[in-house]
Amino acid sequence: MKSFTYERVQSVDDATAAFARTPNARYIAGGTNLLDLMKLEIEQPAHLIDLNHLPLDRIETTADGGLRIGAMVRNTAIAADPRVRRDYAVVTRALVAGASGQLRNRATAAGNLLQRTRCPYFYDTNLPCNKRQAGSGCSAAGGANRTHAIIGASEACIATHPSDMAVAMELLDARVEIARAGGLKRAISLSDFYRPPGDTPHHETVLEPGDLITAILLPAPVGGRQFYHKVRDRASYAFALISVAAAINQDGSGRIAIGGVAYKPWRRPEADALLPRGAKAVTARLLEGARPHHDNTYKIRLAERTVAAVMAQARGEK
Repeated sequence: MKSFTYERVQSVDDATAAFARTPNARYIAGGTNLLDLMKLEIEQPAHLIDLNHLPLDRIETTADGGLRIGAMVRNTAIAADPRVRRDYAVVTRALVAGASGQLRNRATAAGNLLQRTRCPYFYDTNLPCNKRQAGSGCSAAGGANRTHAIIGASEACIATHPSDMAVAMELLDARVEIARAGGLKRAISLSDFYRPPGDTPHHETVLEPGDLITAILLPAPVGGRQFYHKVRDRASYAFALISVAAAINQDGSGRIAIGGVAYKPWRRPEADALLPRGAKAVTARLLEGARPHHDNTYKIRLAERTVAAVMAQARGEK
């Protein structure tokens, strides 16, 4: 790990100001991903800005009947919150499926959205990776790509986004609240938060240098029975090969989102209208235009089977 300097801030304004005046700075919250990347020297910040004392650790009801989840709320607290469990159960289910209790106790809401890909070539600094070093090449495209993207990828990068919580948040039409230096704030839909890889896969989100996530905003509850079904190589906290988040009503209508297939949680609202027609129709629309690679063509069929399993569960079938 490279040496670095460190400071602790007490407010959002202090954090954004510290970032603006310090070259090569990074924010650190739970550190469950950043510290690993620093040890591998994939991330080499010169300065860390500790956010753990910011007043962003509350879950609050909003005027429109939704929830504002502060950026520093730990994943354990989100999953256990009675309002989340009652009205946004898919979030609780995704978080519990996503990591061990120890990690959930430390990881934060914003950090969960910002975690980096688990592509093995990204973590192997001996091999080219455009996401790690722009312009070096994509080892996964011609290598072992069983776990990689089948849609939304580019020639420069076929990595998938690893977050389980983000798939649930995409299903619920969450927005991301962002602060920047000077006290400016904005909120952006999660569906627009992640940038497609194109020729610049190292630019993963729409965040500009110094931007700080302050909250995740959930609208009023969508209703229906909510499900999160994750298919992985082992039951003990592996990342998803395919995951499906769904909210399904008694008449079979609802909404659906899928993970493990793209650079972001994947949802096409027009596929929601096909839920009464069955899993095959839904999956065909969700994955229309998919371009699997030599090792991951199975994901299309696995996605259809996983969607079918969720729909059967919604109907009360075993």
